[in-house]
Order: sequence, then C-alpha cells, then structure tokens
Amino acid sequence: MKYTLLLPFSLLLSTLSFANEKQHVDLLIHHANVVDIKNAVVIPNQTIAITDAKIIARGDDALKLNYHATTQVDAQGRFVMPGLWDMHVHFGGGDALIEENKQLLPLYLAYGVTTVRDAAADLSPSVLSWREQITKGELIGPTIYTSGPKLEGKDSIWPGDLEVETTQEMHAAIDKLDAMNVDFVKITDSALTPELYLQAVKEVKKRGYKISGHIPFSLSVTDVSSAGLDAIEHMTYLLKAAAKNEDDISAKVKAGELSYRSALPVVMDNIDKDTAMKKYRLLAKNNTAIVPTLIGGQVTAYIDEDNHQQDEFLNYLGKGLKDTYQWRVDRANKDTPAQIKARKQRFVQTAQLLPWAQEAGVPIIAGTDAGFLNSYIYPGLSLHQELAIFSDYGLTPQQILHSATQAGPTFLDKAQQFGSLEVGKVADIIILDSNPLINVRNTQSLQGVISHNRYYDKAALENLKAQAKQFVSSQQ
Repeated sequence: MKYTLLLPFSLLLSTLSFANEKQHVDLLIHHANVVDIKNAVVIPNQTIAITDAKIIARGDDALKLNYHATTQVDAQGRFVMPGLWDMHVHFGGGDALIEENKQLLPLYLAYGVTTVRDAAADLSPSVLSWREQITKGELIGPTIYTSGPKLEGKDSIWPGDLEVETTQEMHAAIDKLDAMNVDFVKITDSALTPELYLQAVKEVKKRGYKISGHIPFSLSVTDVSSAGLDAIEHMTYLLKAAAKNEDDISAKVKAGELSYRSALPVVMDNIDKDTAMKKYRLLAKNNTAIVPTLIGGQVTAYIDEDNHQQDEFLNYLGKGLKDTYQWRVDRANKDTPAQIKARKQRFVQTAQLLPWAQEAGVPIIAGTDAGFLNSYIYPGLSLHQELAIFSDYGLTPQQILHSATQAGPTFLDKAQQFGSLEVGKVADIIILDSNPLINVRNTQSLQGVISHNRYYDKAALENLKAQAKQFVSSQQ
C-alpha cells in the first residue's frame, strides 16, 4: 500500500519560501577580479560574502543570489586582493606625542595597509591599548601586532627599552613582556653585549615567541640565525653577510677597531656572491627572514637631490613627529661629497642583494620603518614605495605581493587567518583599479578597503586623509 503525504497549501508555501530565502550577510562584494597571489592568477567574476569580519562564502557571481547584505560593493572591472601588511613600524616620541601617533592609525587604512607590526619604541602602553581598541571596533586603524618594549643593554641609545646587563635581568625583562601579552619580541644591540644577546635570543625561543631584531656587528649573521633569530630587521645586515671577510670584520668590531659606520665601507669592498649565497642558504634553512626596510635607506641616500619639503604627506603629520625627523636630516647634511657618493652606492649595493636572497630562499617580509625618527618614511604610503623598490631591483610582482600579504602572517603564525581571500579567513581586503600582478605599482590604484567589517570607498579613504590634515591644522 502506498501513502501520499499531503501538505496544507499554506505550509507548502512557507516551506518553498524558506528554501528560497536569502542569507543575510554584513558585506557582499560582487563582479570581483580576485587576485590569487599564491598561483599568480586573477579569478574573474567572483562574489565574496562577509559576516563578522570573516569571509563566509566565495564563488562565481551566481553566488550573490544566495545572499542579501547590509553593504554591497560592486567591484566590476576592479581587482580585489588581501590587505597589505607593513611589518616594521614605530609609534614613539614620548608621552607628548601620543595623540600625534594615534592620528597615524587611520592613515594606514587610507593607503590600504590593514595590518602593522609595531617593532618597539617608547609608547608601548598606548600601542597595547590601541591594539585592543581596534580589535573591538572602538578605534579606526589597522590590526596591530606589537613587541612591546624591546630588549637592549644598559644605557641604550633608544628610548623605552627594557635595559638588561645580567642574565637575571634578561629573564625578568622577558617575564615583563609575558605579562604584557606581546605578539613577538624585538632585540637590538646598541648596548647589549654579544654574549647576552645570544642568551636572550635562545631564552625567548624557549618561551615560544618569535624574535626579530638588529644583529651585533661583532657576531656573524649566520651564528645569530642558528641561535634562533626569526627575522633580521634591515637589509644592511645581509650586506655584511655577503662580505667574504665577515669573520674578520666581526672580530675587529668586537676588539673596538671598527664601529658599525666604519665597518660598512670595508663590507662594501668585499661583497662576494658565492659567499652571500652560501650564507643566505643557511638563513633559509634556519627559516630566518629578512625585513629589508629599503625605503629609509633610499630617502637618506638621495636627500641631497630631494629634501622632501614639498611632500603632500607632511600635511598629515603633527609638528612633534616632523621634528623627530630632523636628526637624521642634520646628520646627512653634514656628509661630504665623497660620503654622499658612498651612501648612494651603499643603498644600491644593498638593494641589489634582494634577488640573491630570494634565489636562496630567504623569506622576504615587507616593512618600512615608518614612524617617528625615521625621516620621510610615511605611514601607509611608504609601503607602496618599498614595494616599488623591490620591483626596481628585480623581484617579480608575485614575489613582492607575497612579501606584503603572506610573509607577515607566516612569520606571526597567522597564515590560517590572513593572506588570501579564502572562506574562513579574515576579510581584510583592498580593491584596486589595476592588476598588481602585472605591475606592483598598481597597489597604488586604491579604490576601497574593507577592515574590521567596515567598507571604506574612495571618498571615505580620502576623508581619512582629510581628517589627518584637519588635526594637524588644529595644532597650529
């Protein structure tokens, strides 16, 4: 015997209506040309559904029929990719400049930088507070990862450090960083002994943190890498590693016969590709990354040709921050013609190492050194300038975009959350007019940003800049 289930007509309509009901999402991007950086391809006509700052669905444009959204973004003809990461910035200058530093945060978003890594200065309590406020949506700005105050020796030249000169003090300093819940540890060497430096690197690694920093010129780059340093900040240290007499240079620095500045000409006279590749391959084997920060070297090297006094970005910076630029400017202006020629040559030689490092497999992470003290390295804008330098010196668009979107998350063990526009990942997204896989300078064709579940169109991004300018004007 067969039975037929008959539904009341009203219930049948209700069932059909439920089946066809669209799911509500916070944001819906459609007609997007998605930039797949890993595979160096563009996937056309994509719809991306976003809720609670996460990508919950992505597929061809038919997917949009399944959703309705509070905010819809038509990306027709545009290129959509993960937000940019600047993995070396600073917030500092003392308590008097807290507000000026805070005003920089929206500027990063205005240039498509959705995440920054604060590499230490003297405003750590404020930065830690901003980190939480941004996460909670209480403050507009990029996601912040921070080292808190960095490890240094007694009477360091840098403000805000945790100064240590004994093993016991080093352990206590790391305990303090633990209590701050920092995201990684930064170490520098202006006053830290080489022995304590190596001890600190090993102890930080034992505690489970990533550690990055400067390298004492009295130690070899490969020895520090083998001790556990996860990232080298600044390309000049790879310049030293490329010198065929690095061990001799290190010994002379340790004996006080050479300083950092006087050692650099010796380094430049002894660059050898075979030596460099051998050392760089060891760095790659140890998974020690490099954050080149070349834009600062370029600015300083050529400041006799461009003093940056006509830069539009100066209108976005408070007077106190601009004043911190002066010490580097004054130092550069004292250089003789021979010294000016040498600093330009040093910048070129340093930048030319990029393809060697890439060939050897050294992870390259984009970062700028933007912030106080570092003259005319502008928050947000300077990352695009850094990427352009990478292009000028031989990296491919795919390699460069990887350095600015995927290498940072990998370093911070966040690759499962960031770095691509896949379902389940954080919806940090930038929208461009032109394809960055053809020319990386196309990252500058910014038309929109999605950050912390909020969409900023071109007008909103320009408004962030206008607000910065208004803040500066109100100081006068």
